[in-house]
Amino acid sequence: MSNVIVQPSSTRPRKYNVIGTRPVRHDGVDKVTGKAIYAADLSLPNMAQGAYLRSPHAHARIISIDTSQAEAMPGVLAVATSADLPDPWDKTEELGEGCINYAHLSGNVLARKKALYRGHAVAAVAATDIHTAQQAARQIKVEYEVLPAVTWVLDAMEEDAPLLHDNLFTQTLGEKPTKPSNIGQHIHFEQGDIEQGFAEADVVIEREYRTETVHQGYIEPHASVALWNEDGRLKIWTATQGSFTVRQQLAELLKIPVSKITVVPCEIGGGFGGKIAVYEPPVAAVLSRKCGRPVKLAMRRDEVFEGTGPTPGSFMRVKMGATKEGRLTAAKAWLAYDAGAFPGGMIGPGSMCVFSCYDIPNATVDGYDVVLNKPKTQAYRAPGATQAALATETVIDEIAVELGIDPVDFRLQNAAKEGTRRVDGPTYPRIGLVETLQALKESEHWNSPLEGPNRGRGVACGFWFNAGLKSSAAANVNDDGTVTLVEGSPDIGGTRTSLAMQLAETLGIAAEEVHPQVVDTDSVGYTDVTGGSRVTFSTGLAAHKAALDIQDQMIKRAAELWECQPDDIQVDAGTYGYNDHKQTFKELAVELSSTGEAIVGRAAVNPQGSTNAFSANIVDVEVDPETGKVKILRFTTAQDAGKAIHPSYVEGQMQGGSVQGIGWALNEEYFYDDRGAMKNASFLDYRMPTSYDVPMIETIIVEVPNPDHPFGVRGVGEVSIVPPPAAITNAIHQATGLRMHHLPISPPRLHQAIAERNGQ
Repeated sequence: MSNVIVQPSSTRPRKYNVIGTRPVRHDGVDKVTGKAIYAADLSLPNMAQGAYLRSPHAHARIISIDTSQAEAMPGVLAVATSADLPDPWDKTEELGEGCINYAHLSGNVLARKKALYRGHAVAAVAATDIHTAQQAARQIKVEYEVLPAVTWVLDAMEEDAPLLHDNLFTQTLGEKPTKPSNIGQHIHFEQGDIEQGFAEADVVIEREYRTETVHQGYIEPHASVALWNEDGRLKIWTATQGSFTVRQQLAELLKIPVSKITVVPCEIGGGFGGKIAVYEPPVAAVLSRKCGRPVKLAMRRDEVFEGTGPTPGSFMRVKMGATKEGRLTAAKAWLAYDAGAFPGGMIGPGSMCVFSCYDIPNATVDGYDVVLNKPKTQAYRAPGATQAALATETVIDEIAVELGIDPVDFRLQNAAKEGTRRVDGPTYPRIGLVETLQALKESEHWNSPLEGPNRGRGVACGFWFNAGLKSSAAANVNDDGTVTLVEGSPDIGGTRTSLAMQLAETLGIAAEEVHPQVVDTDSVGYTDVTGGSRVTFSTGLAAHKAALDIQDQMIKRAAELWECQPDDIQVDAGTYGYNDHKQTFKELAVELSSTGEAIVGRAAVNPQGSTNAFSANIVDVEVDPETGKVKILRFTTAQDAGKAIHPSYVEGQMQGGSVQGIGWALNEEYFYDDRGAMKNASFLDYRMPTSYDVPMIETIIVEVPNPDHPFGVRGVGEVSIVPPPAAITNAIHQATGLRMHHLPISPPRLHQAIAERNGQ
């Protein structure tokens, strides 16, 4: 069920021929027939197979590594440890959705001196077959000095906590500490007068929250094939969200020029932010260089859980105040996010997003990035924002209940709008939160009754910045009047088609007449990651400008053909006209193909700033008081898309993020024992929602055009995950009277709370 709401504006909404339609995705046939090539499908002549040896300890000093027994095994071709990687250096770089420090990245790829979490890669083997490689990896002898481990963020912040890094000093705005700690960074934002703000409030509520570590849950495990050729060139086929960022990381880790590296992005079976930083590509590369063969290195599912980057666990304290009339006066947040084994987690965006849905004149935020003995955290769909929204949106709900104000009306009264200043500094341009909340309020769901015992309805909203960043595209006009679009954004959610549609709209042709190709790093200009909800916006802008380049060339060539000036030619919806001359794009392209050079459009863009996405949810739940099980009865999500290029894909992003948010709220978490070992590293034990757990997610697409894009596009891929946990928590309160402050609200956790409330 979906509604598209075009918001009124000072001008009549623009009419489109392609944008807003629902063509079949260009890669659909290959995907549904199994012909699409993923990294694990790749097989090269004489290819070796790789396998890892990983630490069985959560925290241990590596005394020695003896690879001799493994190397002596028949069929073993090479063994790699951190000694085979160049010495790293302390250099930090932005990867498009989070920063990376190369010293830390190198130490994460293969452990140096210490194993910092259970599953930390220590060595790898290449052999003639996978079974020999796995057996040989088990023959590597590692002597460890086992150290105390810490896996909870507040424990890691204690003075006497086990220290992971002797050289980690907290980055602050003040004086640099002289003593190392597990706190990598302290972020502080403020605006207004926080004390005065709380003094003006009639209602002040402060609550504490805890969330557990959650994995992105992509279906395809990490896999790469590396071929380090005799001429010194390295070619990598990999499952990645950013082929250029892989190239960038490999150049730094292996200390070779980017010009000697080609990265081929294979089809990708999900990423959600977890396939940006590299894991296996540099290891496969080292093994290939040592054995002189291409090497495939693919992870098992338990390796994905234990050895790649999930989202951070968190502890949060949020305090908010409002007048009796319902005006927010002050807000204060204290956030501690775990970064995993190395600093540089998601505390930055979490601190920026925590109050970003509201116009709050007085606010402070303190955020802490904390290392502990868990895998290095990575981005996961609006990284850091979901945790922060849980805290803010449940306090908002509690204030609304205390004041007796409808929860949607309370949010509308305080919603951020054009001109609102965020606590971290930026002032909003035209945004669509008010329209999104209004659409929710006017929805059939909100205005329908909810009847029956143990049932509740909750609402929440969420924010994500969205990114711009660099993108390139080239488009070749073919002899038959079709166009081949060459671009560098790996396609996770149908972006081949959303880009082709923007090019087609600009040229006045059908989406089916554009053939989009995602190509390697040698075949297109630099393009940042598929992440940050940027591809349809930024790479779409590059496709649009490449189409304009084509159009300019077509006009000039037509002017020569028709013996007129280029300014004399009019272009309307793909038809070129001058006096009695009138030809469609296809007709003109066919004619021009025999009269001169090929027509190739090119563009490179680097749009700055964020495109500001907002989402709001209504959710109905039913709680079984005997078991604590929560059933989702109905779920509606409204989101400002700016302009929905392909509404089906927008709906899919909204639904997918909502389902992931349901998983965060009710089931998903890493279970660690007292030695820091994950006990549920499989999809059997790591409980993700299935189709049996969720209803059809109803979507409302709100369109408040982004003034910084020719078609009004805002990114849509991430913000949908932000509100669901808070909305579900608020619905559970209405159903049970209980305020839950610890995610996930699993049946045992909720059952215990019900029992304690009932004095059992």
